[in-house]
Amino acid sequence: MTDLKESPLGHSTTWASAYDPQLLFPVERAPQRRELGIGDALPFRGVDVWNAYEVSWQDARGKPEVAIATFVVTAESPRIVESKSVKLYLTALNMTRFASRDAVTDTLARDLSAATGSRVGVTLTAPEGFAALPHAEPAGECLDAQPLAGDGDDGAPVPGVLVARGAIVAETLFTRLFRSVCPVTGQPDYASVEIRYSGARIDRAGLLRYLVSFRRHAGFHEHCAERIFVDIRQRCAPSALAVHARFTRRGGIDINPWRTSGPEPAPINARTARQ
Repeated sequence: MTDLKESPLGHSTTWASAYDPQLLFPVERAPQRRELGIGDALPFRGVDVWNAYEVSWQDARGKPEVAIATFVVTAESPRIVESKSVKLYLTALNMTRFASRDAVTDTLARDLSAATGSRVGVTLTAPEGFAALPHAEPAGECLDAQPLAGDGDDGAPVPGVLVARGAIVAETLFTRLFRSVCPVTGQPDYASVEIRYSGARIDRAGLLRYLVSFRRHAGFHEHCAERIFVDIRQRCAPSALAVHARFTRRGGIDINPWRTSGPEPAPINARTARQ
């Protein structure tokens, strides 16, 4: 089991001035998944999409270059990488020379794949491509005008308020009110969460209460998305379910976990206004 006390998160750190893949701190997924009753056979498929906005290195002559990097980590990977360690790793590239942009891409893919234990897709977008990067708000109907069932001051997620009954529907619902906290520092993490499902209609007031109940919950972004998926699946038994969480950036990085029960492709990596 990973000892988060050994990670750079929550500790004073010095910034490395040279490339060092050992800065990446892997975190095993299995312990937190076991808390949800998830074993080796995952009840979902999906990806974690990371967008890193502060990527810089030097070309072969020492001239700085910049890019926006996107990392795609499969949900089947045995490990995630702690986000502050990724920030430290990327910052260590600032004074490092590379022969080409492709060399940077290959280096990032190799190091992140080694850290997660599974192939990580890496894309670098150069400045001339920044304006074409997609922007979009969550799809579907917003829950946020719903009256909140209960007082909304829960100390932990309350899956018992999830109820599905009545007509069979296929719909997409979302909230911008999601907040959880870092499991090490306690700092808040904010997200928009989109729920797409088919099955008996889920009570919207109960769903909003459930999502808001994460407000004091300590969990990594990926684990929060998986807990939401598992709780809705167990309590509401939809025939199809997908959960997409788009977290606002911290340290120049946003993380966007997506989990689905179906065969559909991952959603477009479109940044929301809050990201």
